[in-house]
Formats: sequence, C-alpha cells, structure tokens
Amino acid sequence: MLKVLIPTIMLFPTIWLASPKWLWTATTYHSFSIALISFTWMKWSSETGWTTINSYMATDPLSIPLLVLTCWLLPLMILASQNHINPEPINRQRLYLTLLVSLQTLLIMAFSATEIIMFYVMFEATLIPTLMIITRWGNQTERLNAGTYFLFYTLAGSLPLLVALLMLQNSTGTLSMVVMQYSQPFLLDSWGSKIWWAGCLIAFLVKMPLYGVHLWLPKAHVEAPVAGSMVLAAVLLKLGGYGMMRIMVTLEPLSKELVYPFIILALWGIIMTGSICLRQTDLKSLIAYSSVSHMGLVAGGILIQTPWGFSGAIILMIAHGLVSSMLFCLANTAYERTHSRTMILARGLQMIFPLTAAWWFIANLANLALPPLPNLMGELLIVAALYNWSPWTLVLTGAGILITAGYSLYMFLMSQRGPTPNHIKKLPPFHTREHLLMLLHLTPVIFLALKPELMWGWCY
Repeated sequence: MLKVLIPTIMLFPTIWLASPKWLWTATTYHSFSIALISFTWMKWSSETGWTTINSYMATDPLSIPLLVLTCWLLPLMILASQNHINPEPINRQRLYLTLLVSLQTLLIMAFSATEIIMFYVMFEATLIPTLMIITRWGNQTERLNAGTYFLFYTLAGSLPLLVALLMLQNSTGTLSMVVMQYSQPFLLDSWGSKIWWAGCLIAFLVKMPLYGVHLWLPKAHVEAPVAGSMVLAAVLLKLGGYGMMRIMVTLEPLSKELVYPFIILALWGIIMTGSICLRQTDLKSLIAYSSVSHMGLVAGGILIQTPWGFSGAIILMIAHGLVSSMLFCLANTAYERTHSRTMILARGLQMIFPLTAAWWFIANLANLALPPLPNLMGELLIVAALYNWSPWTLVLTGAGILITAGYSLYMFLMSQRGPTPNHIKKLPPFHTREHLLMLLHLTPVIFLALKPELMWGWCY
C-alpha cells in the first residue's frame, strides 16, 4: 500500500518544484510510474482476502481493481488536460495538477480504508477537489450551478449515512469491515431500523447515481473540464457501488423486503436515461446519461446480493470506467477543435480524421457491450442474476440493452458520418498525444477481456 501512497504524496513537491518547462513531462512520468507499480497489487496471496498494512488500511480482491483503475487514470487525466491548461499562468497549472493528485490520494485512502468512518471521511473529502475543478476550470458560465447541484445532492445524501454509521458503532462497538462481517445479524423490525437501513444506502445511491437522484451528474459532466469528466465517470461513480457492496453485509435481514423500490428505480432508470440519450443533441450530455444507465444496471446487480450480481457489478464498473473515460476524451478532442458540443455541427469527421473515427467506433462498440469485451461479461452476469431473481426483470434489462445499442450507434453516426460541413474542413490534425491517450484507455479493456479473473472480486 505504502509503495503507491508515498510516491503519490511525493507528487505534490514534484508539481511545485519542477521547472515550468518540465512540469507536464515530470508529472506524467511520475504518475505513470505509480500506475505501473500499482499492478503489483494484482497478485494477492492472502487466504483471508485482506492484505493489511495496519488496522486502518488494507486491500482485498474487491478494492484492488478499483485502486488500480484510480492509479491508471491519473496519467491519462494529465495527458488529456495538457492542451487546454497549457496557456494558463504556471501557478494555475500547478494548482490544477495538485487538485488532480489530491483527488487520487483521497481515492486511494477511500478504497483501502477498513474503518467505515475513515471511508466516509475520504468519500466526502473527494467532493472538495472535484468541486474546485468543475467551478474553476469548467467551460461555460453554468459551471457554478453545476457545482452547487453536485455539492448539495451529495451532501444531502451523505448526512443520513453519518447518523446511521454512528448508530451502528453504538450498537456493534466496531465499524471495521474486517470484523463486521463476523458480527451477529441484527433483529431489526421497527420503523426506526427501516429508516436506518435507508440512511445507510441513500448516500451511495445518490453517488452512483440512482435514477431519480441523478440530475447532478449530467450538469457536472457537461460543465466539467475533460479531467473532471474523466475522474467523475471512471472513479467517483464507483465509490457509490463500492460503498454499497461493503455496507450491504451489515444490512442483511432487512434488505429482502426493503430493496424492491430501489431495484425498480434502477431498472426503470436504465430505460428512461437510455431514451433520453436517443434525443440528446449535446455530445457530453449523451455520454453522461449513458453513465446513469450503466450504473443503474450495476445498482441492480449489487442490490440483489448474489455472487453473480456482485461479480457482474465489479466487472461492469471497471469496464465502464475505462470506456466512458475514453468517450469523454474523444468528445473533448472534438470540442477543442470545433468549440461546440452540438453533434450536428461537427458531423462527417470521419473524412478528415479517419484514425479518430476508428477510436470512436471501437469506444462505441465497447459501450454497447460487444463480445468479448468486459462490458459484455458484466452485463451478462447482472442480467442473468436479475433474471434468476425475477424473470420479469428481463423485459426491462433487455429493452435497456437494445436502447444502449441504439444510442451508441446514433452517437457514432451523428458525429462521424454524413456530409462534412465547410466550416470544419480546415481543422488542425490530431496529435500523437491524443492517439496515445485512446490507446492507453483501450489496452486495459482488451487485456481484461483475456484475463477477467483480475476483476471478479471475492465472489469466486
């Protein structure tokens, strides 16, 4: 654990002491080294599942894929941000990189926390750098409004969780994840205990986000700069799913009855947000709503609490993190050239940028779960688990998968095909840096299709 956490903390002096000429090179190289070191976590040898460094921080097969994804994403965010942050004064560039690194540090501590209160504190602390990135470096004047939505939705969901955790500490005497799974199940039959159950889950469902409390996500995505969108889609949404998996162990007897409305909302949300995607004109908004749709499937997989549902949820979270991050990078490269996110104003790009059209095509196929990519593994496991739980869910999940295919192809055709308008025929070509960025997103997706047991979690 320390072999990743200490180099990450040492990135702060690197950023503030590096000469302006070497600032981006040094931070990219340093963060990429951390990402490569994090791969050593993939080889776990502990029989109990937990590999601890002290009583507060540990890794296990559930947190390791998410930790590695967090470390892998930082160099990609730095690569993606280079073009539009470079013209700014050097101190603002340093501040921007500092916020990205502080976000990674907090996320590593959140995913490796064994005490639930420590996880809660880190979960909340990620708000601050994300909020600063959105409100300071966002694209439009709406960014303050988006930041306010993001802050208040998350805080309103999280306060009941804090009260619920304090009550849990009072009744069990411990909040350690290592110990809690062995504690006695609670006999919860009062109204108060039902409210406690909801309080434990609502914070994570808002963060995922569940359909109905998802309005902050499209706003935050659309207004955020590219690194903000990438880290939101790839890692911050996964905090909700990870927290739910950890806390569901303690909620056991009540979940059987109380989980129905949330599963219905999640499955209905897949269809509703997919349908919203079909009539979007804004490219980033379309990708953001597709994230809500995918995370609805993840929420359904976690809430039914079967090994297949859990495994499918972890696989889909990792695969969606890489693919949606790639889509946001592609959307950003088009935005940097055309200065518009409206799809119809930037159509026919395939004629000018054929290699980029290939990246778009592969990213869209991965988004609609093309075999044998891990997106399909995750979706199949969750759909099978939900069907086993209730055959009626197949109507909703099946329709959701069809709609996903529809809007993914619509996004590709609208942005890449068709006649090329005259105003975009003289656009500057794509840089090697941008092609490298797409390759670094796509390579892990392909390798995970070859060795999926790295992200199955502790279910097998």
